[in-house]
Amino acid sequence: MVNDNAVTPASDENDTSGWLAVPEIMELTGASLAQVKTWLQDRDLIGARKGPNRATYVPATFLTEEGPLVPLRGTVTVLNDGGYTDEEIIDWLHEADDTLQGGSAIASLREGNKTEVRRRAQEMAL
Repeated sequence: MVNDNAVTPASDENDTSGWLAVPEIMELTGASLAQVKTWLQDRDLIGARKGPNRATYVPATFLTEEGPLVPLRGTVTVLNDGGYTDEEIIDWLHEADDTLQGGSAIASLREGNKTEVRRRAQEMAL
């Protein structure tokens, strides 16, 4: 089970705890490099450049053993269309919110509550 509170803010570029590099995503999901790159290009996943090599890292909370968390893409799209950067989206999804089931937007998405999370994302994007 992925720890929903383990991700550090996207702006902390050297801390990669709670984040997965592309090879780790491949290992977790069994996907090929090409598939992981497609997920990133198609915005099924978003990440941030971190570490000394500025490699792309994705929050572990965005993945399941089957691949990207399915409701993530639509939520990312809503926030991105509202002018949020990937780093801001990552931070918003992991921000503590006791009014959401699970205590954060990403935890709520993982528990199947995409409607409420998307409603809040639309409010934020206005």
